Amino acid sequence: MSEIDNAELVTRLKAGDQSAFALLVEENASRIYGLALRMMGNEADAEDVLQETFLSAFKAIDQFEARSSLSTWLYRIASNAALMRLRRKEPEQVSVEEPLETDDGDLMPRQFFDFCCLPEDYLLRGEARDEMARAIEELSPTLRSVFVLRDIEGFSTEETAEMLDLSISAVKSRLMRARLKLRERLSTYFSQGPVIAETRSP
Repeated sequence: MSEIDNAELVTRLKAGDQSAFALLVEENASRIYGLALRMMGNEADAEDVLQETFLSAFKAIDQFEARSSLSTWLYRIASNAALMRLRRKEPEQVSVEEPLETDDGDLMPRQFFDFCCLPEDYLLRGEARDEMARAIEELSPTLRSVFVLRDIEGFSTEETAEMLDLSISAVKSRLMRARLKLRERLSTYFSQGPVIAETRSP
Protein backbone atom coordinates (compact mmCIF):
# COMPACT_ATOMS: atom_id res chain seq x y z
CA MET A 1 0.00 0.00 0.00
CA SER A 2 1.56 3.32 -1.08
CA GLU A 3 1.82 6.39 1.14
CA ILE A 4 -0.95 8.06 -0.87
CA ASP A 5 -3.16 4.99 -0.54
CA ASN A 6 -2.30 4.80 3.15
CA ALA A 7 -3.23 8.45 3.74
CA GLU A 8 -6.45 8.08 1.78
CA LEU A 9 -7.40 4.94 3.65
CA VAL A 10 -6.77 6.64 7.00
CA THR A 11 -9.02 9.53 5.97
CA ARG A 12 -11.77 7.13 4.98
CA LEU A 13 -11.38 5.11 8.17
CA LYS A 14 -11.63 8.20 10.35
CA ALA A 15 -14.74 9.18 8.44
CA GLY A 16 -16.34 5.88 9.41
CA ASP A 17 -16.21 4.32 5.94
CA GLN A 18 -17.04 0.64 6.50
CA SER A 19 -15.67 -0.39 3.11
CA ALA A 20 -12.32 1.14 4.12
CA PHE A 21 -12.30 -0.95 7.27
CA ALA A 22 -13.08 -4.07 5.22
CA LEU A 23 -10.12 -3.20 2.98
CA LEU A 24 -7.88 -2.75 6.02
CA VAL A 25 -8.83 -6.22 7.23
CA GLU A 26 -8.42 -7.77 3.78
CA GLU A 27 -4.95 -6.26 3.29
CA ASN A 28 -3.58 -7.17 6.73
CA ALA A 29 -5.50 -10.09 8.23
CA SER A 30 -3.25 -12.90 7.02
CA ARG A 31 -0.05 -11.25 8.26
CA ILE A 32 -1.57 -10.30 11.61
CA TYR A 33 -2.89 -13.84 12.02
CA GLY A 34 0.56 -15.24 11.21
CA LEU A 35 2.12 -13.05 13.88
CA ALA A 36 -0.56 -14.00 16.41
CA LEU A 37 -0.15 -17.70 15.66
CA ARG A 38 3.62 -17.55 16.21
CA MET A 39 3.12 -15.58 19.41
CA MET A 40 0.30 -17.65 20.87
CA GLY A 41 1.16 -21.10 19.54
CA ASN A 42 -2.42 -22.18 18.82
CA GLU A 43 -5.14 -21.26 16.34
CA ALA A 44 -7.89 -20.44 18.86
CA ASP A 45 -5.84 -17.82 20.69
CA ALA A 46 -4.45 -16.48 17.41
CA GLU A 47 -7.97 -15.95 16.10
CA ASP A 48 -8.89 -14.12 19.31
CA VAL A 49 -5.85 -11.86 18.95
CA LEU A 50 -6.73 -11.22 15.31
CA GLN A 51 -10.26 -10.20 16.19
CA GLU A 52 -9.13 -8.09 19.13
CA THR A 53 -6.55 -6.33 16.95
CA PHE A 54 -9.04 -5.10 14.38
CA LEU A 55 -11.68 -4.21 16.97
CA SER A 56 -9.09 -2.16 18.85
CA ALA A 57 -7.93 -0.54 15.63
CA PHE A 58 -11.48 0.41 14.69
CA LYS A 59 -12.07 1.99 18.11
CA ALA A 60 -8.73 3.83 18.16
CA ILE A 61 -8.45 4.95 14.53
CA ASP A 62 -9.03 8.59 15.51
CA GLN A 63 -5.84 8.40 17.61
CA PHE A 64 -3.72 7.18 14.68
CA GLU A 65 -1.26 9.96 13.87
CA ALA A 66 0.33 8.43 10.74
CA ARG A 67 3.84 8.57 12.18
CA SER A 68 4.12 4.96 11.02
CA SER A 69 2.26 2.91 8.43
CA LEU A 70 -1.12 1.41 9.19
CA SER A 71 0.34 -2.09 8.97
CA THR A 72 3.05 -1.23 11.53
CA TRP A 73 0.39 0.24 13.81
CA LEU A 74 -1.66 -2.95 13.50
CA TYR A 75 1.37 -5.07 14.31
CA ARG A 76 1.88 -3.04 17.45
CA ILE A 77 -1.74 -3.53 18.52
CA ALA A 78 -1.52 -7.26 17.78
CA SER A 79 1.78 -7.63 19.64
CA ASN A 80 0.35 -5.91 22.70
CA ALA A 81 -2.81 -8.02 22.58
CA ALA A 82 -0.78 -11.23 22.34
CA LEU A 83 1.55 -10.15 25.16
CA MET A 84 -1.39 -9.42 27.45
CA ARG A 85 -2.80 -12.89 26.85
CA LEU A 86 0.55 -14.59 27.27
CA ARG A 87 1.25 -12.83 30.54
CA ARG A 88 -2.09 -13.95 31.95
CA LYS A 89 -1.24 -17.60 31.36
CA GLU A 90 2.57 -17.57 31.48
CA PRO A 91 3.77 -21.03 32.61
CA GLU A 92 6.47 -21.60 35.13
CA GLN A 93 9.83 -21.55 33.36
CA VAL A 94 11.79 -24.79 33.63
CA SER A 95 15.49 -25.00 32.80
CA VAL A 96 17.95 -27.85 32.65
CA GLU A 97 21.55 -28.37 33.68
CA GLU A 98 21.55 -25.48 36.18
CA PRO A 99 21.76 -22.51 33.80
CA LEU A 100 23.20 -19.23 35.00
CA GLU A 101 20.86 -16.54 36.29
CA THR A 102 21.39 -12.90 35.33
CA ASP A 103 20.76 -9.86 37.51
CA ASP A 104 17.33 -9.33 35.96
CA GLY A 105 16.27 -12.92 36.67
CA ASP A 106 16.74 -14.38 33.20
CA LEU A 107 18.23 -17.85 32.93
CA MET A 108 21.23 -18.10 30.65
CA PRO A 109 22.54 -21.43 29.30
CA ARG A 110 25.93 -22.82 30.27
CA GLN A 111 26.52 -25.16 27.35
CA PHE A 112 25.34 -25.58 23.74
CA PHE A 113 25.46 -28.31 21.17
CA ASP A 114 26.64 -26.73 17.91
CA PHE A 115 23.90 -27.62 15.43
CA CYS A 116 24.78 -24.90 12.91
CA CYS A 117 26.28 -27.37 10.46
CA LEU A 118 23.54 -30.00 10.36
CA PRO A 119 22.29 -30.95 6.88
CA GLU A 120 19.82 -28.41 5.52
CA ASP A 121 17.27 -31.08 4.60
CA TYR A 122 17.27 -32.16 8.24
CA LEU A 123 16.64 -28.66 9.52
CA LEU A 124 13.75 -28.27 7.08
CA ARG A 125 12.03 -31.48 8.13
CA GLY A 126 8.58 -31.11 9.61
CA GLU A 127 9.72 -32.64 12.89
CA ALA A 128 12.55 -30.13 13.26
CA ARG A 129 10.24 -27.22 12.39
CA ASP A 130 7.73 -28.42 14.97
CA GLU A 131 10.46 -28.59 17.59
CA MET A 132 11.50 -25.05 16.74
CA ALA A 133 7.88 -23.89 17.12
CA ARG A 134 7.64 -25.56 20.53
CA ALA A 135 10.91 -23.95 21.59
CA ILE A 136 9.59 -20.51 20.63
CA GLU A 137 6.42 -21.15 22.64
CA GLU A 138 8.56 -21.82 25.72
CA LEU A 139 10.15 -18.38 25.59
CA SER A 140 8.83 -15.83 28.05
CA PRO A 141 6.32 -13.40 26.49
CA THR A 142 8.82 -10.52 26.51
CA LEU A 143 11.50 -12.53 24.72
CA ARG A 144 9.10 -14.25 22.35
CA SER A 145 7.60 -10.99 21.11
CA VAL A 146 11.01 -9.55 20.22
CA PHE A 147 12.19 -12.77 18.56
CA VAL A 148 9.03 -13.19 16.48
CA LEU A 149 8.96 -9.60 15.27
CA ARG A 150 12.69 -9.32 14.61
CA ASP A 151 13.81 -12.76 13.44
CA ILE A 152 10.62 -14.28 12.02
CA GLU A 153 8.59 -11.34 10.75
CA GLY A 154 11.77 -9.56 9.64
CA PHE A 155 11.15 -6.12 11.15
CA SER A 156 14.14 -3.93 11.86
CA THR A 157 15.39 -3.32 15.38
CA GLU A 158 13.96 0.21 15.23
CA GLU A 159 10.53 -1.00 14.05
CA THR A 160 10.44 -3.70 16.71
CA ALA A 161 11.31 -1.15 19.37
CA GLU A 162 8.50 1.11 18.17
CA MET A 163 5.91 -1.68 18.12
CA LEU A 164 6.78 -2.90 21.61
CA ASP A 165 7.45 0.56 23.05
CA LEU A 166 11.01 -0.41 23.98
CA SER A 167 14.40 1.20 23.59
CA ILE A 168 16.62 -0.10 20.80
CA SER A 169 19.12 -1.38 23.37
CA ALA A 170 16.35 -3.31 25.14
CA VAL A 171 15.32 -4.95 21.86
CA LYS A 172 18.92 -5.97 21.14
CA SER A 173 19.37 -7.36 24.64
CA ARG A 174 16.13 -9.35 24.60
CA LEU A 175 16.82 -10.66 21.10
CA MET A 176 20.22 -11.93 22.20
CA ARG A 177 18.72 -13.66 25.25
CA ALA A 178 15.94 -15.18 23.13
CA ARG A 179 18.44 -16.58 20.64
CA LEU A 180 20.55 -18.04 23.43
CA LYS A 181 17.57 -19.64 25.12
CA LEU A 182 16.40 -21.15 21.83
CA ARG A 183 19.88 -22.48 21.17
CA GLU A 184 19.96 -24.08 24.61
CA ARG A 185 16.46 -25.55 24.18
CA LEU A 186 17.20 -26.95 20.72
CA SER A 187 20.58 -28.32 21.74
CA THR A 188 18.89 -31.19 23.55
CA TYR A 189 16.90 -32.08 20.44
CA PHE A 190 19.68 -31.73 17.85
CA SER A 191 22.31 -33.49 19.98
CA GLN A 192 20.45 -36.81 19.87
CA GLY A 193 22.95 -38.98 18.08
CA PRO A 194 20.63 -41.56 16.51
CA VAL A 195 18.42 -38.86 14.96
CA ILE A 196 21.37 -37.04 13.44
CA ALA A 197 22.96 -40.26 12.25
CA GLU A 198 19.73 -41.11 10.46
CA THR A 199 19.92 -37.93 8.39
CA ARG A 200 23.45 -38.80 7.25
CA SER A 201 22.70 -42.34 6.14
CA PRO A 202 22.23 -42.96 2.40
